[in-house]
Parts: sequence; structure tokens; C-alpha cells
Amino acid sequence: MKKILTIFALLLLAVPMLAQKTYQFATRDTLNLYLDVYQPADSSCTTFEGHQKPTIMFVFGGGFVGGNRDHEFYKAWFEHLTKEGYGVVAIDYRLGMKGYKMGKGLSGAKKASDQFLLSQEMGVEDVCAAVNFLAQNNVGVDVNNLVLSGSSAGAIISVATEYHIVNGDAPELPEGFNFKGVMSFAGGVISTSGKPVFQAQPCPIAFFHGTADQAVAYEKYERFNRGIWGSAFFDEQFDKKGYHHLIFRYIGRTHDVAGYMNVLWEEEKNFLEQDVMLGKARTIDADIIDSTLPSWGNISVEGIYKRKL
Repeated sequence: MKKILTIFALLLLAVPMLAQKTYQFATRDTLNLYLDVYQPADSSCTTFEGHQKPTIMFVFGGGFVGGNRDHEFYKAWFEHLTKEGYGVVAIDYRLGMKGYKMGKGLSGAKKASDQFLLSQEMGVEDVCAAVNFLAQNNVGVDVNNLVLSGSSAGAIISVATEYHIVNGDAPELPEGFNFKGVMSFAGGVISTSGKPVFQAQPCPIAFFHGTADQAVAYEKYERFNRGIWGSAFFDEQFDKKGYHHLIFRYIGRTHDVAGYMNVLWEEEKNFLEQDVMLGKARTIDADIIDSTLPSWGNISVEGIYKRKL
């Protein structure tokens, strides 16, 4: 993951400075958590067909071991969003796998799966803390008009947050709160108690995932009811339950899709306008083969954590 982010930085050396305001939104386990607020550009149009454009709350990637909310690669996307009239809130979260030493054998795998779940759930708690901060403080963000988006580990946190909201067991949030939408770039849900099931229709979700992803399972990775369930799994579950959603399957692509925010604007724009702002109950299932999309090399679980699970 560090290799990918380093390459991104080399590709984007000339990212213009963005105006931002930084706030501390929580203290967890003696760690101060911050968020950055980027307002829409002054010259931008902040409405679409009479609807106010949402603010995008972004959760960075990094395998729960690294990453940061203000990486230059992400800032290039933030700049584009603000020029298009969208606000951005980029948040910190606790890195639950940082410094964790993988054990060997079944016992080590079980403990690792427990730690992965804890990492996801800490991220969910921190997203909810950020929402509560925005609800309780006037920082120029409408808390009732938020779209949650994440990359890799951040996408896992994003999908898991909506999963908990829908199932009624999310950490405390403003009464009746839900996101207006979720954009998941190579995400899923970690579970140690079998397959995760959305008990009701979630907010509009757009899944973006490579079919050959070896870092975050495209379908699922499961052993003894423990593992991660990915975009294709939820597509099948949502189809059976009649839940509207969008899935974009990048055929043969690996974990590269976690970094496709900057190259999929047309798909993102369409989702934000049609599904989030206009509220169209659409289901889209798209297989995409595009040789022009960037590739930064294959990233696997073993590569991130330096040891087989």
C-alpha cells in the first residue's frame, strides 16, 4: 500500500494548494483525531436541478496500518470535487493493525481476524464521532447531506458503517441519521460470525471493485465463518433482497481500483446526481474492460502484512 501511495505522489507533484480548516473531533485511546473541511470553490455551482450538492466525507486507505487523510493523491480528488461544487470532509481514524504482529497457524489466523474486525469497528466508531462533531459544531457542513466514501480500508469502514446503521447497531448518531449515499472503492465488510446481512434497504451505494483484487476480496474470503465479504457478495445479496445499488466490476483489475477516485469522475458524478440528489432508485451492474485505466502493480494481503494469514 505504501508503494502505491508513493507512486501516486510522484504522478501528482503539482497538486494546487486547497483551502481547508482543520478541527479536532475526538480523542480515542489517547490519540487525537482530526478532520479537514474543504468548502466548494467560490466559482462552482453548488446545486443540481434545485438540489444542494452533498459534502463527501472521505475515509483514507492503507490496510489499517498506515495512510493519512491529507495525502497529495487524495487532495487532487478533493480539488476536483470542490471545483464541481461539492464540499469535502477528510477524517482521521485509528489504525487498528498498526504494529500488530501476525501469529502463525490457525490460532494466529483467528487472532488476526479478531484484530481485523476490531480495526473495522474502531473505524466505524470514528466515522460516527466525526458525524456527531459536525452535527454539534457549526463548521459550514450540513450533517444531513453527507455522502460517505472510502478507499480500501477506508472503503471497508464506509460499507461497515452503513451496515451498522441499517441494522440498528451503529454507535450513537443524531436521531434518524443516515448518509445520503456511499461510494466504496474496493471495500467490503469484515465479520467473525458468518456472512454479514443488511436487514433493510441501505442508502444508495456505489461499489467499485476489481475482479482480481487480492487485498480486499471482490467476492469473499472466508474460513470458519471468519473473513471479509466484498462487493460481488453484496451485489448478489442485494439482488435477492431487491435492494437498489450500483456495482462497477473492473474485469481483471486488482487493488488498483482502490485508487480510481481521480479517473472515474463520470461514474461518480452520475451516481451523485441521479441516485443521491434526485433519489432515483436505480440498480446498475456494469462489467468494465478498459486498458487505459492506470495500474500500479498487484497488492495482496501477504504483501501488506508481510506474512500469510
